[in-house]
Amino acid sequence: MQLVQGPLGLVVADEAVVTGKHVLVGSPRHLGNYLASLLEAVSGIGELESAGKTVVLVVADGILLGFIALRDEPRADAAAGIAELRNMGLRTVILSGDNARTVKAIGDTLKVEVRAELLPADKLREIAGLGPLTAMVGDGINDSPALAAAAVGIAIRSGTDVALEAADAALLNNRVGDVASLIRLARATLANIHQNIGIALSLKGLFLVTTIVGVTGLWIAVLADTGATVIVTLNALRLLRYGRSSSR
Repeated sequence: MQLVQGPLGLVVADEAVVTGKHVLVGSPRHLGNYLASLLEAVSGIGELESAGKTVVLVVADGILLGFIALRDEPRADAAAGIAELRNMGLRTVILSGDNARTVKAIGDTLKVEVRAELLPADKLREIAGLGPLTAMVGDGINDSPALAAAAVGIAIRSGTDVALEAADAALLNNRVGDVASLIRLARATLANIHQNIGIALSLKGLFLVTTIVGVTGLWIAVLADTGATVIVTLNALRLLRYGRSSSR
């Protein structure tokens, strides 16, 4: 089997010789150059794509044998997970390399914005255009550049090794809903850090002043410093309650 490359050097179809026939398998968009006259006679492709299905053409010796309709179903918890992100005040956008009609159908189901027919370089531009505080969730090889470029890259554990390597975090349970849990944990961690800094500086500053003016002795200040360490440690341990509901 060989791979047919397009003008940008990207793989656009699979090519093989089967029982002496030259067979091409690819999308209508990329095989249209080979079958410009025949595609006009094919009906139903648009309807299938509008229903959220990806159409793959099978061509043998320049003759269209038929087409296969495939559909990627959203994960069971995708709608609830995206709704939870929306309720947190976050904007969600689907970046996909599939054809526009298929992606739009999925987007309408999930009630989310979509960007379709994107190459890896296009996804990079979309990430840059969405702003500096953008998190990217992905699982494929084509998602890897965007995962690395985003402020936070989040990979699905069941995804490719390349995506897992490029990402900053991974969803170990493969649940879309865990994205919201991860963000809540991150926010709680940042708030905890601010609290601990405030507690430590306040206690150190207080006993520094009282020691200088002679109200407290040096050993009391040392004990207060140790106490501050214990307090901030106990405060940080509160984050353990997020452990069962969050993915790291």
